Amino acid sequence: MEIVFSLASLTVAKVLQFSGLKRTTKMEEKALEVYDVIRSIRDPEKPNTLEELDVVTEKCVEVKQLSEDEFLIIIKFSPTVPHCSLATLIGLCLQVKLQRCLPFKHKLEIYISEGTHSTEEDINKQINDKERVAAAMENPNLREIVEQCVTEPDD
Repeated sequence: MEIVFSLASLTVAKVLQFSGLKRTTKMEEKALEVYDVIRSIRDPEKPNTLEELDVVTEKCVEVKQLSEDEFLIIIKFSPTVPHCSLATLIGLCLQVKLQRCLPFKHKLEIYISEGTHSTEEDINKQINDKERVAAAMENPNLREIVEQCVTEPDD
């Protein structure tokens, strides 16, 4: 299902581009590709996706080219409430899903949108620390929760 959404989104972008209604750049196309991967991640507490809860939007994804074949992906997500206890887990889900699903070489930076969480600075450090992410994924309970959030129902 995820592949269908991704192809549909890219097809629509191409149709608009070729029709002259919208000109997209390579970076905008990459950002859409990234968004298509993260939009279906499920919230750890609710049955909704991060897209449905406006935790992630198309505007929260930025892509910069680092070299001919490597990109920097910057994601700024907004937790549903300023004291969200699961913001770190959401960041971990974003990390895991993107590492698994993106078909191109990339570096990843994930942040909480400025002013949307009471401890955003601490959480930003945590979710961008590779050792902490690796350690978190070694915890069987945490790994199971992440798997439930990032796995598509059809998978």
